[in-house]
Amino acid sequence: MKKLNLIVMLLVLLACNVQAQQAKYVFYFIGDGMGVNHVNATEIFLAQKEGKTGTTPLTFASFPYATVATTYSANSPVTDSAAAGTALATGVKTYNGAIGMDANREPVENIAEKAKKAGKKVGVATTVSIDHATPASFYAHQVDRNMSYEIALDIIKADFDFYAGGGFAKPHTTSDRKEAPSIYPQFEEAGFAVARGLDEYKEKAATAKKMILMQDEKDGTSLAHAIDRDEDDITLADLTSSAIEFLTKGKNNGFFLMVEGGSIDWAGHANDGASAIAEIIDFDEAIKVAYEFYKKHPKETLIVVTADHETGGLTLGIDNIYNLQLKNLAQQKTSPDRLSRAISDFRKNNRRATWEDVKEFLGEHMGFWKEIQINWEQEKALRDVYEQSFVRNRMPMAESMYSRTEPLAAAAVKVLNETALIGWTSGGHTASYVPVFAIGAKADLFQGRMDNTDIPKRIMKAAKYK
Repeated sequence: MKKLNLIVMLLVLLACNVQAQQAKYVFYFIGDGMGVNHVNATEIFLAQKEGKTGTTPLTFASFPYATVATTYSANSPVTDSAAAGTALATGVKTYNGAIGMDANREPVENIAEKAKKAGKKVGVATTVSIDHATPASFYAHQVDRNMSYEIALDIIKADFDFYAGGGFAKPHTTSDRKEAPSIYPQFEEAGFAVARGLDEYKEKAATAKKMILMQDEKDGTSLAHAIDRDEDDITLADLTSSAIEFLTKGKNNGFFLMVEGGSIDWAGHANDGASAIAEIIDFDEAIKVAYEFYKKHPKETLIVVTADHETGGLTLGIDNIYNLQLKNLAQQKTSPDRLSRAISDFRKNNRRATWEDVKEFLGEHMGFWKEIQINWEQEKALRDVYEQSFVRNRMPMAESMYSRTEPLAAAAVKVLNETALIGWTSGGHTASYVPVFAIGAKADLFQGRMDNTDIPKRIMKAAKYK
């Protein structure tokens, strides 16, 4: 009898140990466009600001498990965010542009849907619009990422617990450009509380069964760039904290939460080193929120951090100088978008601005000639743009995928990158490896070279989603 009791006790202890190792709480962080060099650059930047040579580790880059993943899509070595998001959500390769569909244009069940079936609460959060490619890949099924209106309505079909982001790109216009009923009343009819801003979220969160949290509509469809942020702007860390709070209230069977740092990609498209680093630091701040949760539930929490692709072809070190001056990037006070607005205002108020006037302006906004000495060629590049743009009024706007920038702003950012000794090979995506970091329950699954489709499969194994 004693032997039988001992065996039963051992079996119970074994079962408890297995259960403890299962990931009850899953955080899946995706830095859109965040390549290996983006992470490395940020850590070098932080070290140089402290007066050190080397790196100052980010929280997520200090996780005990780290590797790299390939990102190719079903029809190209260079993926777009839709195909990559779908791969990270479903474990299935698809064509560029697809949202939650396989290469044959058939819907594929994703990890968030499987988590919901497993009885977990589910959340999706992003710094950009909630219907953007990466977040959409975790709840929608559409043949084209540009079907923003239809993607937004898939929120109702997915019926997850929590969505958050900047807003929605086309809340009352279908993909064929026809006027359609606003998505917001449809959300509310489906049982979602729609909160615009944190104050409204706090008013509604206690009684809401499902939540869509956005910033104020007047602020556009993405959160403010980290480099531009005002004190009262909502942050990705705020969204992450709100998601945890909402997903753990009431009956708590665990949760799955995908969080995207979407504006890293936008900075990469603009070849804007300062903004890219600011976005990654901001991304790390959101991960710190999850890490604090992990420390309270270390045996039940899994945090995985990765990227959908690399954007910009970032190079650390140019011109055979064998050095970096990334601390120079701290002199850029705003994104090219906000700098463009400042230049437009400056032009209106100074219609006969001299080159000396413009030098003073650039010194205040970019540190040139004050904190950073630039060479003759770099000053000539800036002055040539001044001549064309201010004197002759002939310079067209500089365009990247997500912005139209004053030519002088674009030139100033390019010169600043040169002083930092970094370069960019592309205004788009590349086929470079992306990093993968993990900590927590079953984090040891994230070892060895991986493909992006392996990541959700291993998370599902860790969490026992079927």
